[in-house]
Amino acid sequence: MTIPKVLIPMADYGHDPTETAVPYTAFKKAGFEVQFATETGRAPECDKKMLQGVTQKLLGATKSVVDVYNQMSKTPEFQKPLSWTSSDFSLDAYNLVFLPGGHEKGVRQLIDSPVIQKHLSSYFPATIKPSSKTVAAVCHGVMVLSETKGPDGKSVIHECVTTALPARFEQVAFWGTRAFLGDYYKTYGAGSDDVEKSVRKQLDDSKTQYKNSLSMSPFVVLDEKYNYVSARFPPDAQLLAEKIIELVKSTIS
Repeated sequence: MTIPKVLIPMADYGHDPTETAVPYTAFKKAGFEVQFATETGRAPECDKKMLQGVTQKLLGATKSVVDVYNQMSKTPEFQKPLSWTSSDFSLDAYNLVFLPGGHEKGVRQLIDSPVIQKHLSSYFPATIKPSSKTVAAVCHGVMVLSETKGPDGKSVIHECVTTALPARFEQVAFWGTRAFLGDYYKTYGAGSDDVEKSVRKQLDDSKTQYKNSLSMSPFVVLDEKYNYVSARFPPDAQLLAEKIIELVKSTIS
């Protein structure tokens, strides 16, 4: 029996703990082998505002998520990630590349990385069905893909059906917390494009390809041509993990 191999690239700091720990925990429970990667092999940290203090209680991770995050953060794979800038780093051996989100400005280290973009520009086209390779992303993680360009200069997801963080959600969070958190909820600063707009701009036809839901119920989108799964924000994390596991298992059986 083939054991699926998963890679979770992360910034040194700033990813959302729910979008990281919930899928990680589900992958491990499903028997997947999981590795992390950061730019230089430094152990990553998720956004502390989502894990502790008043911001955690009002806006952040639930107690159960904090518990599974704490468990994940003590594992050898989290403490000693791979370095994506290492000369021998490659995505080729992985069945799944999972891109968590997070609005803290530190995640720009991953979104803007030319090295990660180079690796994904080769890996993502290999997810065309039938394939044993899958890519999944949630929230700002979708921007890693939308900003990754292929040889034709187009985003690697230019023809995919996708979702991402809805602009309405991002705007409500930004304006609702601006008085005490400043532009915390705008990853590229006040006045920058919302995640939804950034992703839509990279699609061939955003009216038909971008799938949106403003419901609080979990919402996940699967592309038909590629083994590509996307979701919006933390409340989607458990369903997203379940759909990813189902898809990955179907591709290697």
